Amino acid sequence: MAKFELKLPKMGESVAEATITNWLKNVGDKIEMDEAVLEIATDKVDSEVPSEVSGVLVEQLFGKDDVVKVGQTIAIIETEGGSSSAENSSVTSSAVEMPIAVAEVTKTIEVAKETVTPADFSGSDKFFSPLVKNIAQQEGVSVAELESISGSGKDGRVTKDDILNFVKNRTNQPVVAQTVTPVAQPVVQNVQPTTTSAVPVSVNGGDEIVEMDRMRKLISGYMVASVQTSAHVQSFIEVDVTNIVKWRDRVKNAFEKREGEKLTFTPIFMEAVAKALKDFPGMNISVDGDYIIKKKNINLGMAAALPNGNLIVPVIKNADQLNLVGMAKAVNDLGNRAKAGKLKPDDTQGGTYTVTNVGTFGSVFGTPIINQPQVGILALGAIRKVPAVIETPEGDFIGIRQKMFLSHSYDHRVVDGALGGSFVKRVAEYLEAFDVNREY
Repeated sequence: MAKFELKLPKMGESVAEATITNWLKNVGDKIEMDEAVLEIATDKVDSEVPSEVSGVLVEQLFGKDDVVKVGQTIAIIETEGGSSSAENSSVTSSAVEMPIAVAEVTKTIEVAKETVTPADFSGSDKFFSPLVKNIAQQEGVSVAELESISGSGKDGRVTKDDILNFVKNRTNQPVVAQTVTPVAQPVVQNVQPTTTSAVPVSVNGGDEIVEMDRMRKLISGYMVASVQTSAHVQSFIEVDVTNIVKWRDRVKNAFEKREGEKLTFTPIFMEAVAKALKDFPGMNISVDGDYIIKKKNINLGMAAALPNGNLIVPVIKNADQLNLVGMAKAVNDLGNRAKAGKLKPDDTQGGTYTVTNVGTFGSVFGTPIINQPQVGILALGAIRKVPAVIETPEGDFIGIRQKMFLSHSYDHRVVDGALGGSFVKRVAEYLEAFDVNREY
């Protein structure tokens, strides 16, 4: 018998931790190779952690709702036979390191249990880890003070660093009423949450009270944080997309037959946005405090509605390097996996600019909220047949054209009207110049 350490795998460039949401296997259960052992959640997507070996689960090192760092051992699986290459890399080190690490964690937990009395914080409805409670008791932090700390963890949870920073600066900070804390993102850390009290909500006997699910809480935090962070301003422009509609109607069946992919309007719009971002790199940036980060790659976020009504933004990496066929494949792949709940954490990371299609739901235009830490987002309105003035050498006349509105929200801290307006105008120019005889 040999023991294999199941570690939390790397899930993306900027994903450092995940929360265990459910154990699919219990201690004593037999596990096949590549079989899912547990479910985890990052701040963007939910996913499963499969086993790299076959064997029996003998130990769970973390429980449900625990936050685990990438690379940490989360379970021990007992395997049969000799050691494999995976076992050699993990079991050898675990013979010395694992017992020490587990002993240290166990000791920390036991100390926390001994020094923190549950009754100390029985008056609070918020969750605080044993370690945070232990520090609070040692530093004389009251329940009211603990509840006032803006947590940077999942769902606004107070972390060790949060309470240590609070203790360090407590003498200069007044105690304020509890506020709703947005989920932490790099740029959000610079936002001072408001201290205004929420308006009381009256509840009648026939009303139903439903708690937000985890994703809706995250979306809520992101939206509030974005409005508090960026000075939102909008520019609108109407676009004639008659040539695009005619071209798609003509080639969509042949395209699907040849490429095995449905051809929607989205990849055509994404292609135009990617071109415009190359022309105006000032829109392909992020803000970090007083610094502007110019992004080398053009990674387009594509807002997608989920069957449960929530929203997620998968990212098309290096969108400017894709032709129309490649863009269509990327759009369809991400859209289908988003609806099926099969996105990986890395699929939602690294976006530099976002596009949302409000026209899918019949909206003519909208004023979208910026996806932090980006500085712009484009909303695509519904395509409608409208009467329009058509200019010809023989004179002007009224005709039926296919038109839509583009709504561009941008961060007025770093993007002025000239750049914001010029960018969306360039997108419109690319769309209106679309060649109806183009080959795909």
